[in-house]
Amino acid sequence: MATIIFYQKPSCATNARQILVLKSAGHDVIAQDILKETWDADELRSFFGNMPVEAWFNRAAPRIKSGEVNPDTIDAASALALMVGDPLLIRRPLIDIDGARCAGLDHEPVLSLLGRKTQDDLEGCLHEANRTRCPQT
Repeated sequence: MATIIFYQKPSCATNARQILVLKSAGHDVIAQDILKETWDADELRSFFGNMPVEAWFNRAAPRIKSGEVNPDTIDAASALALMVGDPLLIRRPLIDIDGARCAGLDHEPVLSLLGRKTQDDLEGCLHEANRTRCPQT
């Protein structure tokens, strides 16, 4: 059993489902509001490991969907600056397990905790699948 700090958007149904899965697997989950956290670029960068910059983004964020921000053409420093200013752009959840960090549930250390090779069923946005809108706050 691990204690997991789980940075989420509180109104996100997908994050709520992810927390339930982690708790069902016997882990303690401490949920934090990603939108209220005071992020700095270095701390935020520590969650992304060797992920490509475009994978750092929440593709369902309004600024990405509108085309205002294009994750496929942005450098790391600019991406972090945008995310510090607008946490909705950050891929969720951000996970911290005793200092081991990742973004999303498809990376270690989360994969080992769940004993699964893929988290595809936990990563997709429920609102997009149901063709509904996610609350913006």
